[in-house]
Amino acid sequence: MAAILDSARPAQTNPGAIPVQGLHHFAWRCRDAEETRAFYEDLLGLPLVHLIKLDHVPSTGEFCPYVHIFFQLGDGSYIAFFDLGDDNASAPSPNTPAWVNHIAFEVPNRAVLEAAKVKLEAAGVEVVGITDHHFINSIYFFDPNGIRLELTIRLDPPQYMDEKKKLAHEEIKSWTAEKEARRKSGDMIQVKV
Repeated sequence: MAAILDSARPAQTNPGAIPVQGLHHFAWRCRDAEETRAFYEDLLGLPLVHLIKLDHVPSTGEFCPYVHIFFQLGDGSYIAFFDLGDDNASAPSPNTPAWVNHIAFEVPNRAVLEAAKVKLEAAGVEVVGITDHHFINSIYFFDPNGIRLELTIRLDPPQYMDEKKKLAHEEIKSWTAEKEARRKSGDMIQVKV
């Protein structure tokens, strides 16, 4: 199994690159640690595995009593939250549509994705999808803090992503040129928020 996982990892294309191994955790602010625990552990099944309670922020030294909670995903990475004790969640970005910023969790197959949709809806969570993106199928929903989440399954045969990887740099150059042309013509897209 380890050999399969290792072969799936992309090779470093820049010999001087920082050797990033994967995602350790992604952290957000939450309104309430227990409410967040109930959602992620009881509903999504991600175990609460660590809690840090401090009065001072180690990286800045500033005074701010908080708890930092970690939920473990199946691959060993974590999603984490800070409860700052003031009952506030992170405010959405005023210039970004609600569907843009999200985190996607992979599930093993279509049956699990369908069962998750049923479970979430039974718990009163509004779910969008199952959405077919041609290389993945996904459902979308919000956690109690207003964070958009996605559960997804892979549909792509291995050669699909190999082909997309070959085209990615050319496609981003094309997008950059298109965006620059719109900027120069004054025809920038107006994003609805």
